[in-house]
Amino acid sequence: MLRSIERRLETLVEGVFARAFHSGLRPVELGRRLLREMDDCRSVGVSGRTVVPNVYSIRLGPEDAEGFAAFSSSLLRELSDLVREYARQEGYHFMGSVNVALVSEERRRPGTFAVLGQFLDSGLGAGERSLVLPGGHRVLLADFVTTIGRLPECGVQLVDPSVSRVHAELRAQGDGYVVVDLGSTNGTRVNGVRVGERALADGDELQFGTVPVRFSTS
Repeated sequence: MLRSIERRLETLVEGVFARAFHSGLRPVELGRRLLREMDDCRSVGVSGRTVVPNVYSIRLGPEDAEGFAAFSSSLLRELSDLVREYARQEGYHFMGSVNVALVSEERRRPGTFAVLGQFLDSGLGAGERSLVLPGGHRVLLADFVTTIGRLPECGVQLVDPSVSRVHAELRAQGDGYVVVDLGSTNGTRVNGVRVGERALADGDELQFGTVPVRFSTS
């Protein structure tokens, strides 16, 4: 997993980005330091789960910050994905939604940087629940019921012939969510297994018809 993320980070400085990239720092260096900060700051929460910071600031000198500016949106998106994927791999949990930011520090020397992780509670206890759709778009889930299907009035519309008009529901239940199939033609699957109803955990891979979707709490 880490190697594939590192390759994705390195591709950010290829092609059109390479012409604007003057910093001696490489994106993969930032990613590795982020993961080290997660490990160093991990703690045991009141529920007994291992929690890690959900907000990270990468502090750079002005020259390095300028070097990353041309593709900062793509870089921060990849770094945020790295944080989430590493947390799933290690069994870490967040107190709120994940955010990674670049911060320019006037007195910091070129080629040096620091990473500061913080625990910021979003008020939801386990982060913002969302569905990650194909292409990476996130849809925040309601506190009660979210309908999934092909119709425009569904909370999450999936325009695909394998998806029924009203295919399934995600229902808030206790501290989590359950997915409930509504008698769809092509079924609902969780981690490859067809289900009628199933409680969800962070990182579960859902499939409505043939459309893959990931459940996330970070």
